[in-house]
Amino acid sequence: MSLEDLDAALKETNTLNLIIKGDNSGTVEALEDALMKIEVGDDVELRVIHRGVGGITEGDINLAIADNVIVLGFNVRAEGKATELANREGVEIRYYTVIYQAIEEIEQALKGMLKPEYEEVELGRAEVREVFKSSRFGTIAGSLVMAGEIRRNARGRLLRDNVVIAENLPISSLRRFKDDVVEVREGFECGFTLGNYSDIKVGDVVETFEMREKPRS
Repeated sequence: MSLEDLDAALKETNTLNLIIKGDNSGTVEALEDALMKIEVGDDVELRVIHRGVGGITEGDINLAIADNVIVLGFNVRAEGKATELANREGVEIRYYTVIYQAIEEIEQALKGMLKPEYEEVELGRAEVREVFKSSRFGTIAGSLVMAGEIRRNARGRLLRDNVVIAENLPISSLRRFKDDVVEVREGFECGFTLGNYSDIKVGDVVETFEMREKPRS
């Protein structure tokens, strides 16, 4: 597993396993302590499965193969045979001489393992002025866009007297008069269906929204 391939390699796990080797025990302890203090979210975990003083050995690489591990070497290098084994088995060895560089890279790796977070972004509101029944499309809400825009394939919720009647309905078959359109803006009339949902009445309000991924700080 390499840091560059974490997105693909860690889809089914939320734990990043490390082996730390350094030039002395104080350095190894300091690096491990700093890494364990990284906080990026509760849904990912950092584990140090082995730490030691001295060069990176074949034993370290074999352990990395078994547990899908990244090996960190701080002021040390791998032995010749260990390097050959790592190359052959695709084990990533990372060499550092400055602690903050190791912390930065591992923090980025952990952030790459986080599941995306989404937030609802309101797109628009429309008031139902007429309701039509169509054998082809189902129940059509003839509406006036009161704010923002109504966009095809967005999600909608139906409100009646300010009470949510139905949630997460697809905006489909969006039309202006006889034309299929992608979006209709504030102040214009349109007709649309809410998937197969049919309990639509004059005076209902449809709020439309989409879920956008939140950037992580």
